[in-house]
Amino acid sequence: MTLPDEFKALVVAETQENQYTRSIAQKKIDDLPEGDVVVQVLYTSLNYKDVLSATGNRGVSRNYPHTPGIDAAGIVADSTTEAFKPGDPVIVTSYDLGMNTAGGFGQYIRVPAGWVVSQPQSLTAAEAMVYGTAGFTASLSVWNMIESGVAPDDGDILVSGATGGVGSIAVSILSKIGYSVTAINGVVDETDYLNEIGAKHIISIDEAGDTSGRPLLKSLWAGGIDTVGGDILATTIRSTKYGAAVTCCGNVASADLPLNVYPFILRGVRLIGIDSQNCPMPIRQKIWQKIASEWKIDWLQTITTEASFDELNDKIELMLQGKHIGRTIIKMVD
Repeated sequence: MTLPDEFKALVVAETQENQYTRSIAQKKIDDLPEGDVVVQVLYTSLNYKDVLSATGNRGVSRNYPHTPGIDAAGIVADSTTEAFKPGDPVIVTSYDLGMNTAGGFGQYIRVPAGWVVSQPQSLTAAEAMVYGTAGFTASLSVWNMIESGVAPDDGDILVSGATGGVGSIAVSILSKIGYSVTAINGVVDETDYLNEIGAKHIISIDEAGDTSGRPLLKSLWAGGIDTVGGDILATTIRSTKYGAAVTCCGNVASADLPLNVYPFILRGVRLIGIDSQNCPMPIRQKIWQKIASEWKIDWLQTITTEASFDELNDKIELMLQGKHIGRTIIKMVD
């Protein structure tokens, strides 16, 4: 496969101190970082971390100009390792992609071979990006909860941030494999959407957060998938049944956890942290196989919006305004 001299990429540049611009620019293949595998990106996806990087958040991306995009699916264009050959369909998510390594918002990326996963045959590049890091995180959360022993017959699973990328896919997977899901609605009422993706019960943010300070609350949940942190995570933990497991993967509400030890020592609750960025490759491969087989969502189109590369900046603005629902994938090829 012949590599082009140039390709298009979204470039975020600092124009003045703490002021940033975004534009689609021409980049050279030689501008890409060192790595073993060059991938022609067919699809990418939009994540909250991408928006942070695209707005100059140095907690995500230290150096600018920079090309965000923590997800990429495409075909190998060039490889210096026997593990991958030109033409192989692959997925790259997590690690440092799109953070400090030029990411999937460019039509080509170059990465270490250890970051690359072979795309399962039953997934297209577009489908892989509907999942992306968000779907992988959701799936890893579900997998950890199941591994902890929580079964469908044990009771309802509470999912926070249920209209977002991670939450939507968690609700969908849990519903597909037989769990009863209670979803926490967002600031904007998305009841119809949550019902469509499989939620059996829906509660408001006000119902999901208890700030009374009581160490334990009524036992309601067999498990929880939390994507927001803060009071909602603390309330979920205090509201679980004996032996429940709650996974935690986000802190958009707060990084603080107002909680004491009583749920853990009196109800045996397990709090499981989810790290999708540095997940070991054997588990990563296992989760992608789950996604491509028994966990593959039948109604992917319900949670998905597809946009062109030229529309990417508009979609970033939509997420900044808090109006983003489900998953947005970006077609990177002209």
